[in-house]
Parts: sequence; C-alpha cells; structure tokens
Amino acid sequence: MKITFIGAGGVRTPLVIQSILNFQDRLPIDTVCMMDIDPERLELIKLACKPRLAKGAKFAIEWTTDARKAIQGADFIVTTFREGSLESRVIDEQVPLKYGVLGQETTGPGGFAMALRTVPVILKYVELIKELAPDAWLLNFTNPAGILTETITRVAGFEHAVGICDNPSAMMRAAAAFLNVTTEKLFPEYYGLNHLGWMRSIFLNGKDLVPEMIRTMQKNGKAEEHLPFDVNELANLGTIPNEYVYFFYYPKKSVENLLKSGQSRALQILPFNQELYAGLRRIRDEEDTPEKVQEIYLRYLDQRGSTYMSLETGKDTKDLAQGAAKPAADAKQVMDESAEGYSAVALNVIEGLIGQPKIMILNVPNRGAITGMAEDDVIETTCLVGNGVVRPFAMGSIPDADLGLMKSVKAYERLTIQAAVEDSYATALKALTLHPLVPGYSIAKSILDDYLAQHGDYFPKLLNDRL
Repeated sequence: MKITFIGAGGVRTPLVIQSILNFQDRLPIDTVCMMDIDPERLELIKLACKPRLAKGAKFAIEWTTDARKAIQGADFIVTTFREGSLESRVIDEQVPLKYGVLGQETTGPGGFAMALRTVPVILKYVELIKELAPDAWLLNFTNPAGILTETITRVAGFEHAVGICDNPSAMMRAAAAFLNVTTEKLFPEYYGLNHLGWMRSIFLNGKDLVPEMIRTMQKNGKAEEHLPFDVNELANLGTIPNEYVYFFYYPKKSVENLLKSGQSRALQILPFNQELYAGLRRIRDEEDTPEKVQEIYLRYLDQRGSTYMSLETGKDTKDLAQGAAKPAADAKQVMDESAEGYSAVALNVIEGLIGQPKIMILNVPNRGAITGMAEDDVIETTCLVGNGVVRPFAMGSIPDADLGLMKSVKAYERLTIQAAVEDSYATALKALTLHPLVPGYSIAKSILDDYLAQHGDYFPKLLNDRL
C-alpha cells in the first residue's frame, strides 16, 4: 500500500509520521510519499521527522517535490496543503476585521478567500489523480474542507473522496472522557457542514447521553472547557454544537475579542511557525541532533495548542514567549496525543475502507441523509466506513433553525465554488454578500476589493473580470 501526502512541508507532518508509526502494524503500508512544492520547507520538516522515524519505521519513505511521482501508484492520497502559506492566511483574516467582520481561517470571508485560491489547485490535483491513480481514494484535509470536498465530488466528479476534519473527532474524545468510556463504545448522531455542526445524540448501550451531559454541565454551572458556549444555551438547544458554531452564535463578541487583541489567529501563530522553521534551519546548519529537534517541535506544539480559540473567545492564556519545552520523557505521549487528533483520522478512514468497518464523522455528499439538503451537497455527518464504501447514516429531519443556517451557508459555498471555477467577480461578490456573517452588499464589496488588491496575484482573472 502506498499513501501519499500532498502538502508535507507543513508543520503537522511530524504528527502524520507519528500516526503512521502508531498504525503501521494495523495497515499494510509499504511506501509513504511526502510531497510539497516548497523544497526547503520539505527538507526542514524531513529533519523534524527524523527522531520519530528513527524509532523503527517498517515502511519506505519518499520525499519529493514532484506531484506526478507522488501520485503515481498511490492507493490513498491525503491533501493537506495551504495555498499561499500562512502569510496569505494573515491577509484572509485581517482584511475583514478592518470592516468589523469576523476574520477566521475557514468561517466567513477568511474561508472565502482561501477557497478562491485553493479550488483551482485542488482541481488540478484531481486531474492528475484521474490520470495516474484513478482507483485511489482522496482524503481531503485542506481547508476549507467542506468547500473543497464538494469541489472534488460535485465539480470534478471524483467519487472516491471524503473530507476530513479533526474537530468532530475531538468532540467524540471529549465526550468519551466526560463519560469515562472509550470512543469505540459511543455512537454519535452528528449533522451539519464543516465547522458548522451539531451533536444531536451520543448513544451508549442504546441510551442517548446528550441530555444527561447537558444536565451535568448545568449542575456544574459551566460548559466543558472545549465548548465556548453558555451552558444555558446548550440546554435550550438540546444539542452540543461544534466549537466553530460559536462564530455564528456570538458574531459580535467574536469580532470584539479579535479587535481587542489586535490580531487574528494567523498573526498569533505566525511567530510560532517562524520560530519552528528557524530552529530547524539552525539545527540543519549547525547541530543535527534528535534531542534538539524534538525539543523544538514539542515547544511548537505547546505554543500552538495552548492558544487555540483564545483570541476569538477572549480566553486568557499563559505567556509562551519563554515557555519551557516538554521533558523528553513525555515526548512520545505528547506526540501520540497530538497525532490522535489529526492524521489518525485519515488512517482510521483507510483502515475502515480496507476491511475494519468504523463509525466516523466525515464530509461526504448528502445522498438523502439530511432532509432538506440537496443530494450532492457535501455535509459533515456520521458515516459508516467499510468494505471500500463511505455511506452517511440517515439523519432525517433536523431543527429548522439548524437547517436554515446550513442552507444559507451551503448557498454561499456553492456560489464560492462557481466563482472560483468561472473566475467571476459578480459571482464572488454574490457569494460573499450571502454569507450570514457578512452584513450586506457594500461591506462584502469592500472586503472582496481589498482581497483583490492584496491577493491579486492569486486570482488575476477575477481581478480582470471586475475591471
């Protein structure tokens, strides 16, 4: 079995390697191919992976900048690239904040700009997959995951594809910890879109425990740490929302918190990423020691994890400027825990597809699962993965409020895809105006024109279409 990762110069690749090592006795992996278009970043991340690979990899590993070589003969292809790197994400998030609108990677205008850059690129990769590995499965991690998965399945017509997000899996792990059971014992009823979803039920031995979980949180007077919601709102909803729903329920507060901080998430983590790559350059040029590599990467994980959702929710975090590295003795535990929430999701999908059926929350075409959504709308929901098939469970009717919000965001998503495919300024403006977090046409136009001024190199045809 050959597994290819496209975008392997990214900061999460050491976690990918850790996940593969954890799964290598469960999956018949012969070759792992790590591909990225940036040769230096690929070299540095290769260095960051050396301490893990030295622990006994049973598979061959390839590092390449050649997409054709990476895709040729692959059985599974995982897309995990960021078109425009983190620097473009900074623009994506800072521009809307100028106009009092949420600046966030995947939600609202930030996800819109990222989609405009990324849709044409993912379509090119799909064409290569059709040519070089037509029977392969494509597992898309690249954000915005729902929009890109719909581009793959509906626009490109490539059916062997699912979208993956680690957030619903994190919700399941949190629920399992809350209930003091393993995730395998739980059956979730989850519905929504990527970064806009709700856990309706969590069954244990046939009993739905969501009501009990909410009552317990009410009794404790607060929601669990990973849920940035008022506990009384959870009781009113009767569901457990994905944490990204926070931006739709508290849009004003989210913007106020970001403006108060003076930065978005991208600006917050940019120095962490820069520090990681700079540290790896020093080690490459001066002292190639596994211990030093490990220290630098664990520090990065601590910085990034400790600050997650802190700006948007106004959560206090510790000052990490002089933060100490994790003790070496804790390294494997830290890596295992971090890897569990990311690439392990992709490997679980692979394991399910080749013969060990699993219940997972994935992004797939609706196919009647949620009443009121179109058949080819990509949704995020509970799925059965097994015997080469990914099939969503029937969710039936869902609350009107949730369905209405989903349909509004889906209309925005479909128009965004159309704008990217057709290089249409008018369609792009229509899409952004329609997004629930954008307060009208004039602000949408200001944001779009600002993006074109700063991102023009990424969509010259769109810029020309405006003119």
